[in-house]
Amino acid sequence: MLSPRDGKVIASVDEAGPEDVDRAVRAARLAFDEGPWPRLPARERASFLFRLADLVEASAEELARTISLEMGKPLRDSLGIEVPAVAKTFRWYAELADKVSGEVTQSSASALALVTREPAGVVAAVVPWNFPLTMAAWKLAPALITGCTVVLKPAEQSPLSALLLADLASKAGLPAGVLTVVNGPGPVTGRALGLHPGVDVVTFTGSTSVGREFLRYSADSNLKRVWLELGGKSPNIVFPDAYDLDAAADTAAWGIFFNSGEMCTAASRLLVHRDIADDFVARVVSRAAAYFPGDPLDPATRMGPLVSAAHRSSVVARVSEAVSGGARLLTGGRACLPDTGGWYVEPTVLDRVDPAMPIARSEVFGPVLSVLTFSTTAEALSLAGDTPYGLAAAVWTRDLATAHHVSRSLKAGTVWVNCYEEGDLTVPFGGAKLSGHGRDKSVHALDKFTDLKTTWLAFP
Repeated sequence: MLSPRDGKVIASVDEAGPEDVDRAVRAARLAFDEGPWPRLPARERASFLFRLADLVEASAEELARTISLEMGKPLRDSLGIEVPAVAKTFRWYAELADKVSGEVTQSSASALALVTREPAGVVAAVVPWNFPLTMAAWKLAPALITGCTVVLKPAEQSPLSALLLADLASKAGLPAGVLTVVNGPGPVTGRALGLHPGVDVVTFTGSTSVGREFLRYSADSNLKRVWLELGGKSPNIVFPDAYDLDAAADTAAWGIFFNSGEMCTAASRLLVHRDIADDFVARVVSRAAAYFPGDPLDPATRMGPLVSAAHRSSVVARVSEAVSGGARLLTGGRACLPDTGGWYVEPTVLDRVDPAMPIARSEVFGPVLSVLTFSTTAEALSLAGDTPYGLAAAVWTRDLATAHHVSRSLKAGTVWVNCYEEGDLTVPFGGAKLSGHGRDKSVHALDKFTDLKTTWLAFP
């Protein structure tokens, strides 16, 4: 595999074919059907996750450097954001483990009905490269505390951090077969997992096109449940009465350039009121220079390279297409730092974007901001909803009625008011429309990995 930092080989990783996937699933199946894991008291399962969280924190520098080398995330973010989030996730779900209870329903005097949550079985967790360990932890932690066993397939661009995490899980004492990592390309390894009759649940984060494939795999195999967290084209709506336009501009720039724009929730569409559009867009453009890309291992770097040469070419081509279609390029738009051998793109802002342009409707997954303008709240809502996605959105206003009306009217899994990308593990994360279904994070994530069983007890 090649590092996006400089295009050089950093490791060779075996690819798991269908036979390897079958062995991994059989091990997970055995661990679930006959092993101790699902039968342990919840607090005992939690103890393993607490130990894993401790080991993640102790290995923070190695994990962070690996993430930066394999997918290009700046070290300041790998070390300061991603790795701490992983440890927090394992610890949060460990604390939740013995606090999830069933129900006793009202019934007649001669009967008692119990509703219990039971582990769903073998879970295939397929995760992306943009937050390789955060996404893994969001799926592993709730699946494991419920008593499921997991086969984890990381993206082929970021396998190394997942292997390190699996090693830490082994050191934490996780029983054999409870967590297995299989590496390989989606059309081979992912397909084998999706079609395997021994898998009960698939939880996937990635592109909409691959999400469709997993639904087909389910239909062609055992109708396993498939939970999808897919793409986004999130609107960031700024009204003239926003509390602080400088703070809103800071956040608008961060929302699209953080992680090189390689985020499903990236604030990729700036919807700004016409009365303030010229001034506000100028403020955002002035902040773009602070995100000019650099070496991800340099602690001062705020934006690193894109994950691959092919992805860089796609992003640049999408910008060129938009400019040819009439959009105005205010800054960026080009590949840069060619002497490094890495895959860097300038932070980019496009103005005069027509809502019908592909750049305004489809996911770019790069540091490219599209600016659209509106005059009324109704127009803002129409523009905001004019994509097939429904993952996230934001609105900036000091008017409580406007904030409430807009946030309730938006079809999105998360709406931020006067902020962006805020939240913690107590709140669910997921979307609607082509952004998928099901939720990561919070207690609601347990719904994906548990079955509700009703036991009706009659007393003659």
